[in-house]
Order: sequence, then C-alpha cells, then structure tokens
Amino acid sequence: MKLDDKAVVFALSANPELAKSICDYLGTEVGAVTLNKFPSKEFLACPVNTVRGKKVFIVQSTCPPVNDNLMEVLIFIDALRRASAGEITVIIPYFGYARQDRKSKPREPITAKLVADLLVTAGADRVVTFDLHAPQEQGFFSCVEDDMSAIPLLAYTIANASDVDKTNMVVVSPDHGGVNRARKFAERLNTPIAIIDKRRNNKYQPEVMNIIGSVEGHDCLIVDDMIDTAGSAVAAANALKAAGALSVMMCATHAVFSDPAYERLSTSKAIDRFYVTDSIPLTGKFVDTKDIDIRVVSLAKMIAKVINAIAEDLATSEVYKAYK
Repeated sequence: MKLDDKAVVFALSANPELAKSICDYLGTEVGAVTLNKFPSKEFLACPVNTVRGKKVFIVQSTCPPVNDNLMEVLIFIDALRRASAGEITVIIPYFGYARQDRKSKPREPITAKLVADLLVTAGADRVVTFDLHAPQEQGFFSCVEDDMSAIPLLAYTIANASDVDKTNMVVVSPDHGGVNRARKFAERLNTPIAIIDKRRNNKYQPEVMNIIGSVEGHDCLIVDDMIDTAGSAVAAANALKAAGALSVMMCATHAVFSDPAYERLSTSKAIDRFYVTDSIPLTGKFVDTKDIDIRVVSLAKMIAKVINAIAEDLATSEVYKAYK
C-alpha cells in the first residue's frame, strides 16, 4: 500500500501516534503542520508546505479536550481550503457531541448536527467516522459521510485471540439500542446473544431491570460503541454475574473513560478484560495500569486502507474483507 504523491495526511493534536502508524502503513510521512496556542487561548493551525490541488486527509478525534480539538480541526480545514487544497477529507475516529443527536427534552440543542454543519462550513468535502453513536447521524452531514465500523476488526481480534474461549461465549447488548451491533458481532463469532433491559432512574443512574436470554454458566462479552464514566458497564457486568455468568469481558470502539471511570472499574472488578480501539488515546491512570486489563486494538491499518481507497476512488466497503 503506497499513498499517491498527490495525497497527504496531516495529524493535529488529538491522535499524533495513530496518524504516525497510519502513515507507516501508507509508506509516507505525516505532513508538517504549524500548531500554536496563543496566550489568549486562540489557536493557529495551518500546513507548512503547499497543498494546492492535493487530496488532503486530516486525522483528528474530537475527544477531550473536545472543544479545543474541534476548534483546531475547524481552523485547519479553513486554512487548507484557503490554500487551494483539491479535496479535504476529515478522519474523525471519535466524533464528539454524537450523543446530543436529538431533542430529548424541550429547548435542547441537537449539537451533533451543529458540529456536522461546522465541519462542512469550514470546508470539509468528506468526513469519515467510526461507529457513530446513532447511524442516522450520517444524515446530519451535507457532505459525503462514511461511517466505518470497528466491529469487524474487534470481532476478528477476539476470534483470533488464543486466550479467549469462544465455545462458551454469549455476546451481550448493554441496552435495546445496541442490539443490531451485538447481533453483527455474534454472527462473526457464531455465538448466541443476550440483551440487558436497562433504564435510568430519576438521578439518571443506570438500573438493570431484566436480562433477555440465557447467560448462566456462560462467558459473556458486552459489546458497546463507547465506555464513558463506566456506570452502565459496571451495572451490566454486575447483573450478568448475579445471573450466573462465569466471566464478563467488554468490547468498545471508543474508550472515553471520563471520571470516575477508573475508580469504578478498578474497584468493582466486575469486568475481567476490555478490548478498545485507539480512536481515543489512553491517558492518565489508564496508561500502563495494572488494576484493569485493557487490550488496545489499533485502527491504524483499517484507516490506512480507507485513506488509500478514497485516494484511489475505490469503495471503502472493501476494507472489511480483511476481517472476515
């Protein structure tokens, strides 16, 4: 895989290591950028070398600090557009504000749509995301939007893990909204599925009401799009073990791990192992932790294949063939 000379990959502040790995697969170097933050906290972001007429790819998750990373990518897109870039593709492994995708109460904003509009207004011709919180959010973009999925990659990783017993496994959806995701995962591993019937109380804390399906005597694998404060994850794992599950693992594309996630996961010990991608770099206590078994599966090769497909005007769906 070799990236065309008319294409260039840039990394901003959120995912520099991921971008470096992507470029290693593509046989190219990360494009040079100028990134400055002034005393007033304003950002400057622009390419060092010419991008005139080139297909440009930006790798930038809008993960914490969300607003800083979002503003940085918007400014950089504007700089590329004004520098006459031929086509601007923004690779957003983790799309922040994705959970604000509807009005659940009167007078609430739909911020996911606002962010999509900002990216297009800045000059993005195409946006590539991974496992949006709700697939219909693709319709928020008035440019080309490819929502790729890390589910095939994660399922492939577990299927080939020598220390994971798949013969006794049940794939679990942590709520009704994730059933389709869990079913796709289970089909790849040839396992049954279970569903956790969950609601939130008046303090907005998750409560497990029921478990649909048999988990007693099985090794359970919870599949979700993200882990944030880990409240839902711990509640689900506790319910599964109370129902007789032998062990509980969890797969999630996005390891947000906001406080108090570390304290919850390290003290509860309800989840024996995590598989997450590097859509968000691990930070703080989660780096080299011995209290939590976290396995990071890199998106680098998959993203490199996506970039190569777009650069060569090929179908991005071909990327999944490597993970059957």
